[in-house]
Amino acid sequence: MLDLSAEIPAPIAPAQSITLAARIGGLAWDALRESLDARGYAQIDGLLDAKTCRDLAALYDAPHDANAAPRFRSRVVMARHGFGRGEYQYFAYPLPPVVATLREAFYAPLREVAHRWYRAMGIDIRYPPLYADFLARCHAAGQVRPTPLLLRYGVDDYNCLHQDLYGEHVFPLQVAILLSEPGEDFEGGEFVLTEQRPRMQSRAEVVPLRRGDAVVFAVHHRPVQGTRGVYRVNLRHGVSRLRAGHRHTLGVILHDAL
Repeated sequence: MLDLSAEIPAPIAPAQSITLAARIGGLAWDALRESLDARGYAQIDGLLDAKTCRDLAALYDAPHDANAAPRFRSRVVMARHGFGRGEYQYFAYPLPPVVATLREAFYAPLREVAHRWYRAMGIDIRYPPLYADFLARCHAAGQVRPTPLLLRYGVDDYNCLHQDLYGEHVFPLQVAILLSEPGEDFEGGEFVLTEQRPRMQSRAEVVPLRRGDAVVFAVHHRPVQGTRGVYRVNLRHGVSRLRAGHRHTLGVILHDAL
C-alpha cells in the first residue's frame, strides 16, 4: 500500500507504463471489437493488478504537497447537481502515468472502431493517427481541461444514467476500470448500460466487473443494422445503488472538456 504520510508517488513506474501499453496493444482486439459492435461494450478482465488499483484509489484522499502541482482540478458532489449520490474528482495535468498511458494506448485500437461506426452512421468525422494530435484538436477548440476521473461511492450512493459529452469534439468510446473488489470492499454498485432504439423501450445490461477489470463502451451512440438499414442506438451508463462498503472507479475519457 502507499505510504500516505509522505508525498504520494506516481502509481505506476515508466517501465510499467510500457508494459501496460504493450498489454493493451496485445489484447484480443478482434473479439473486443465484435463485442463492441454487438452490444456497445466490451469487458477486459484483469487489465490492472490489485496493487495498481489500490494505489490509484488511494490518490482520492491522499494528502497533497502544497509545493507540488495539484493532483485534481475539481471535485464534484453528485447530489448537488442531481447526478446521483457519491462524488468524483477530475485529474489535473500532468496526469498520473498510468492514466496517461491508458488514454494513449486505447486510442489507436479504438480509433478503428470509431471510424467504422461513424461511416455506418453517416457521420463525417475522422480522427488523426496520433492521440497527441487529437488532443491538440480538442485544445484548439477550447477543450483544455482533462477529463479522466476517480469516482468514490459509499453506502446508498449511485450514479444516474448519463453520457460524458464535454464539448464539440468527442471521442465515441471510453473506458471505466473498477478499482475495488465486489464482495470484499462493497456490495451492490453494479455498472449499468442502457440503450434506446428508435420506437422501442430501453434495454438495460449489467456488466459484472471485478477489481482490475475494464469495460470499454460507447459514449453516446452506436450503429445497429435494422431491416431498413443502419440506425443509431443511444446509450447511457451509470452505477446502481451501493448496499455496503466503498467503491472506487477510474474513468478514462479520451476527449478533454471546455
